Amino acid sequence: MAQEKQLSAKKIIQERQLQSKNGYAMLGLGVFLQVAGVALLLNSSEHTLVSVIAKLVLNVIGAMIFAGLYMLQPNEAVLLSLFGDYKGTDRSEGLRWANFLYTKRKLSLRARTLNTPPLKVNDKRGNPVEIGAAIVWRVEETALAIFNVDDFERFVQVQAEAAIRHLAAQYAYDDGEDLATGETTLRAGMDVVANAMRQELHNRFVAAGIDVEDAKLTHLAYAQEIAQVMLRRQQAEAIISARKKIVQGAVSMVEEALQGLSERQIVELDDERKAAMVSNLLVVLCSDKETQPVINAGTLYN
Repeated sequence: MAQEKQLSAKKIIQERQLQSKNGYAMLGLGVFLQVAGVALLLNSSEHTLVSVIAKLVLNVIGAMIFAGLYMLQPNEAVLLSLFGDYKGTDRSEGLRWANFLYTKRKLSLRARTLNTPPLKVNDKRGNPVEIGAAIVWRVEETALAIFNVDDFERFVQVQAEAAIRHLAAQYAYDDGEDLATGETTLRAGMDVVANAMRQELHNRFVAAGIDVEDAKLTHLAYAQEIAQVMLRRQQAEAIISARKKIVQGAVSMVEEALQGLSERQIVELDDERKAAMVSNLLVVLCSDKETQPVINAGTLYN
């Protein structure tokens, strides 16, 4: 019983189409009735009560027809309700006519863009980051947008912020040793993150009849309080990576040099001379500054 009461309290009104009448035809009819009523009132020689009432009725009917006219632009809809009872939604373009007693509320169906300001959130590691997004959305179900939420534009803003915060907590900002190999990050996996954000937004917007057409991150950075520390960390990682490549290349070059000297029999080197040559070559190849040659006037052993 309690569950049935809860479901009845959460009544969801689905959109239903309402077929309006051609507004141009109704406009012509209204003009005709107005002109006929005025003409009969002015030209009649006898003004009996019945004739006067008939002429006034023609004018009143014409006025009611005018009251029921409305115009819709492309990608625009109007929700029609009678004394609070939702009757339907009209998406027809041009001049249309419906019951003059209907309350008419126009609603744009065009695509809209929401640029969220940079939000300070914590990523998967708990590091504070700033993240912002651009979301393209449009109203898909007019009845849900108007009757299921109080203010659908405000609803979109709040839910978009909640979705971005939830999304940022699922991914780390950048790669690291604590992450699994190939794990998606905010900085490196933009496409994956964008698809996940669109799905997250769709799940949150469906209650308001909102469709998400596109969503992309527009701002991504560490928060100011840790930006300098993380920049030095990235610089250190870049230096270490570069040094590894330099050392690997230097070792290969030394190996090729020793192999070339041995194959061509240019000079015979014992283990101690090989060690000295390797040391000198590695210093020259791996140093980040220009090396100064040292001339040995004696021998390696003196």
